[in-house]
Amino acid sequence: MTQHSLYLIKTTTGEELDLTYAKELRSNNLYPFGIHNYAIYRTPEGVYVKGTNNGNVHLMLDQYEVLDEQAATTYVHPHHRIED
Repeated sequence: MTQHSLYLIKTTTGEELDLTYAKELRSNNLYPFGIHNYAIYRTPEGVYVKGTNNGNVHLMLDQYEVLDEQAATTYVHPHHRIED
């Protein structure tokens, strides 16, 4: 079995979740980090989580929110990376 580092997060409502084995459904995790970064995950337990960046240049994702399946599968991120 592959060794993984744990990916533990806390949601905006204070819920602690383990995304270590979650499947990334979609993302825009491009460097440099900023508000264009997001990811949609589905945990093995069927919980959908949206990770976003609030302008933190040091972390790819810094805020997490639980979504229902409909919101997760139809999510459209409002921000895009601007190329120089």
